[in-house]
Amino acid sequence: MAKHLAMAGKGGTGKTTIASLLIRYLIEQKKGSILAVDADPNSNLNEALGFEVPNTISTILADIKKNNVPTGMTKETYLQLKLHQALVETKDVDLLVMGGPQGPGCYCFPTDLLKRHLAVLDKNYDYMVIDNEAGMEHISRQTIQDVDIMFVVSDATAKGVRTAGRIYELAKSLNIKIGEAYLIITKISDPEPLQSEIDATALNLLGIVPNDPMVVEFDLEGKPMMDLPASCPAVQATREMFGKLSL
Repeated sequence: MAKHLAMAGKGGTGKTTIASLLIRYLIEQKKGSILAVDADPNSNLNEALGFEVPNTISTILADIKKNNVPTGMTKETYLQLKLHQALVETKDVDLLVMGGPQGPGCYCFPTDLLKRHLAVLDKNYDYMVIDNEAGMEHISRQTIQDVDIMFVVSDATAKGVRTAGRIYELAKSLNIKIGEAYLIITKISDPEPLQSEIDATALNLLGIVPNDPMVVEFDLEGKPMMDLPASCPAVQATREMFGKLSL
């Protein structure tokens, strides 16, 4: 079974960047096989990794809903075939993307389908890195029920740190099995002014990521975060953080 490493945090904190740099670290350290899971409807982990995604779980479901199923094939058989095709496979890491909702209606079925499909894929990898939806929505849906390490990402604001604490409390209240949980604060040089807020979250501060102009530049130009230079402050900071852990 894969080791589950999950990202959580409110929007705009940089959790997708952190997720991509965690994947980069695992690859550089030759830790093992990796499945990256973009469980955020506003999918952009593929961009951070530099991957094209032809199919998402949501687009597959929308296609089947239109009865675009080949003659002589059941919906269930076709669904399993398409789910396999939705997996983007590369030399270093594979990627599965849930995608955004296709029109109005409940988003429960795509989430449930993702959960079941991940359970099938789980045994094929050493690591599963899950980039969750901003806020608390995906945690309440319990896409991943067993988390070995949860990284809760916050920006350099008291409100952001409080939200991180609430996300952690929600996860615990839902009886999600969490082995370890850490706080990461981005876009900051000194966390001392936020220390009282950090202490109130009951999360261990794993580290900080300073403001990094190169991350902003790569984001604006649509360049993969995986291609950031090794000298980049964000890469150095995250490498130091992840090096503290027993991954």
